[in-house]
Amino acid sequence: MALNFANNNSLSAISAKPSGLSGGSMNLISTQTASSSSTISFTSGIDDTYDSYVFKFYNIHPATDNTQFAFQGDTGTNTNYNQTITSTTFRAFNREPDDDAGLGYVTGEDQAQSTAFQKLTAGGTVGADADQNACGELQIFNPSSTTFVKNFIGRSSGNHASDYATDFYVAGYFNLTTALTRFQFKMLSGNIDSGVIKLYGIS
Repeated sequence: MALNFANNNSLSAISAKPSGLSGGSMNLISTQTASSSSTISFTSGIDDTYDSYVFKFYNIHPATDNTQFAFQGDTGTNTNYNQTITSTTFRAFNREPDDDAGLGYVTGEDQAQSTAFQKLTAGGTVGADADQNACGELQIFNPSSTTFVKNFIGRSSGNHASDYATDFYVAGYFNLTTALTRFQFKMLSGNIDSGVIKLYGIS
């Protein structure tokens, strides 16, 4: 079906993509599946090939009830995962009986020049019941830059141990001008019982 558009007060039809347009593709780099995993690390495929990388996480199920899913990054071949982060967070939530709901900033989930793992789910978000999990995505911008800090944004949906639905937002930056080459994910308590994380490069 052709797309119609107005040009100089006349209508024309586009039946094919104009030449010279490119970009916007999600290119799958790697997939990792958790199975009672203490951590999931992506140690390759993150370089200057793409200006933006996206991690998508599916059905992250913790072994421990009432915990949080988090990430950190590192440089070169380092494996300390303790880079300095400043971030901001907010969330919306509603409980199954519709007796508690809200929207607001979450001071306890943000960081100010901290080297801790950054939370990707709200406090106590992820329950360990058989049907509870967290899903979402994390985008890292220009991790290979040696000029600028490394910005990121994340969003997740989780099932709280006390039967809340949560919509959690986080944004921030790694305060360094060295290239980030690797990222690690974990639960802040216990293992990742199951789940899938996919890494994409955005062209």
